[in-house]
Amino acid sequence: MTQGWSARDIPDQSGRTAVVTGANSGIGLVTARELARKGAHVILACRSEARGKEAEALINRQVYGANVQFVPLDLADLSSVRAFAETYQQSSLDLLINNAGVMALPYGRTADGFERQFGVNHLGHFALTGLLLSRLRAAPAARVVSVSSGLHALSNIDLADLNSERRYRRWIAYARSKTANLLFIHELSRQLRSAGSAVVAAAAHPGYASTNLQTAGARMEGRRTAERLAELGNRVLAQPAEAGALPTLYAATAPSVHPDSFTGPRLQGWRGAPTRSARAKWTLDDATGERLWVASEELTGVRYGW
Repeated sequence: MTQGWSARDIPDQSGRTAVVTGANSGIGLVTARELARKGAHVILACRSEARGKEAEALINRQVYGANVQFVPLDLADLSSVRAFAETYQQSSLDLLINNAGVMALPYGRTADGFERQFGVNHLGHFALTGLLLSRLRAAPAARVVSVSSGLHALSNIDLADLNSERRYRRWIAYARSKTANLLFIHELSRQLRSAGSAVVAAAAHPGYASTNLQTAGARMEGRRTAERLAELGNRVLAQPAEAGALPTLYAATAPSVHPDSFTGPRLQGWRGAPTRSARAKWTLDDATGERLWVASEELTGVRYGW
């Protein structure tokens, strides 16, 4: 179905607007660049103004006639998420790429008191999607794509301890946040269908892609050996960010993408052209998805209007 699919196969995006979170580096930067190359107006939603403007300048150099714009967004601060949504003045939005994320960080909390991985990877994007939902529903063929991970299979979420207050294990917390991404897409797809909306919600994962995500946690703690091992893995084992971005780009643009699909690399979920990816059965559980949804609305204060 997707044999050999590449960025060259992205359909024309002229006249469409895309928001890409975490677009200043890694697969987010590649995703934004390739959408811009196909004619989309791309909003680079990044926490760092300096890095966001650097990404904007880089894409403008690499893509002739690119239409990209940096707008600040800090997913670890719900006031920033609300401010971003308020600055979005267009009546419709065609693509929302929930790409930004953190991985295996030491324990920390967001500005609103949430465990950092759960807060950034899930709650920030949950709030952002809800605040932009009316614009997405106003577009004729809008999509929401959340970037999860194959590592979601390490753990289901713990609804009784969403903020990992009883015990914090960085990789389990990361896996739970990525499971939350998939449960969010599952429940969002169900609610969109019930509302009779044509918006498609899908998920993707990059496999093992060489980005700064792998080294950030070790760098924060000064664990030089772990940081060097991650750098070595990126050089020797990982595929480049250009390849890692393909599942996201496929989920965002390919005509055959279905609601609640999960796209990843072809070769054992590791690397290769994008195709349908395996997912843990708990990410398709209606009851868990609904309970997480209710909890997320309560925690963020964002209610989805249908």
